Amino acid sequence: MRIHQLHAEHDGVVGSPRIREDLRYAGERCGRHRVARLMRRAGLQGVPQRRQWRKKPSRGRPDGTGTHLNRDFRAAAPKTNSVTDITYIRTAEHWLYLCIVLDLYSGLVVGWSMSPHQDRQLVVQAVLMALWQRPAQTPVILHSDRGCQFTSEQYQRFLEAYHVTCSMSAVGSCADNAAGESFFGVLKRERVNRQHYCEHSEAEMRSEEELTS
Repeated sequence: MRIHQLHAEHDGVVGSPRIREDLRYAGERCGRHRVARLMRRAGLQGVPQRRQWRKKPSRGRPDGTGTHLNRDFRAAAPKTNSVTDITYIRTAEHWLYLCIVLDLYSGLVVGWSMSPHQDRQLVVQAVLMALWQRPAQTPVILHSDRGCQFTSEQYQRFLEAYHVTCSMSAVGSCADNAAGESFFGVLKRERVNRQHYCEHSEAEMRSEEELTS
């Protein structure tokens, strides 16, 4: 059965919503409830995402910024609309922080950086990696939440120097950065939360493999 095959290809970690997406992408017509019912009958289920409640420092928007994307996470051309966000990966050494820049046209991670420190430099390195791939003079909107790394004066000056339009979410509204939150949710559920990392270097190597695959 195709559902069995898709479930196995994802290492048995995805549930009916993701299986339905894969089936529809392959051209098969199927309803959400029918896929869920068939998976229950076959004894197949996904691995639920762990819920971690960690409050980030949040500040007001710097002058001149707004929610330019208005929750429309689409783009008409590559490397024009992007989102950036930070997550954490547990290791035996301590937390390792991962910052990504996600291109909304392709859905690919075009910039990333990892560090034991959740600071402005973590973000700058990820954004620089994305900007190096940008066609010359292409206007870019880069959306983020209001974490202190993004609202800092130094980071705002950095964006201005590279002619990047800063967009920021509303206070306490994860839906305003849903694309970044969704990417990290899948990454953690399907890969990160199923691994045990002894050292930062191991987590960095495995995470980079996932980001480039």
